[in-house]
Amino acid sequence: MAKGITRQRIVEAALDVLDEGGADAVTVRAVASRLDVKAPALYWHVGGKQELLDEMGTEIQRRVIASSAPRPGASTLESLGEYARALRREYLLHRDGARTFSGTRLTDPDVLRAQEPWLEAWTAGGIPLDTAVDAAELVTAFVVGFVIEEQERSQYAQEDPERYDPERRDAFIGEDAPLVRRTGHLRSDPQERFETQLAMVLAGVATSLAP
Repeated sequence: MAKGITRQRIVEAALDVLDEGGADAVTVRAVASRLDVKAPALYWHVGGKQELLDEMGTEIQRRVIASSAPRPGASTLESLGEYARALRREYLLHRDGARTFSGTRLTDPDVLRAQEPWLEAWTAGGIPLDTAVDAAELVTAFVVGFVIEEQERSQYAQEDPERYDPERRDAFIGEDAPLVRRTGHLRSDPQERFETQLAMVLAGVATSLAP
């Protein structure tokens, strides 16, 4: 086993590789090179790329939970909103964050157990466990989809600043679809759009949680 190589160092190096090269650049070999060791040294800690991604996703979820723990007296919707914002923040800190970390398996039982206070609070308030899980998964799916689109558009726009130009889009559509043309001018700041759409999602959750 290579001295000084820990899972934490591997994860930190993998996140650096991700930020520099994107999701496709993350390989065991690339991370080993970042740590200045041979790839076999990493196999003492991770069995392959998927396990590496799982470790990365677990670290991100650890940070999300730490920054969005339920506040005393917070309602279910408030807690879900804070979780959604924390998840988006963590995803946006890393290139291809939402695409890379979604679908990963949590490898730390402490991260899994950290969900217990959330579930205790919600079920104590009369929410069925399966409904609470559905609500959390719905909010998670919204954040993942929103941030994937947000990050992809941002990267494409950097490569081609005119790619999403509304005037070019208007000319492409033509004059006989005025409402469609208007939609291209409605895109607001991503933060504002996220909050607007999150509020719509949470309103739907509130309807499902109503007695």
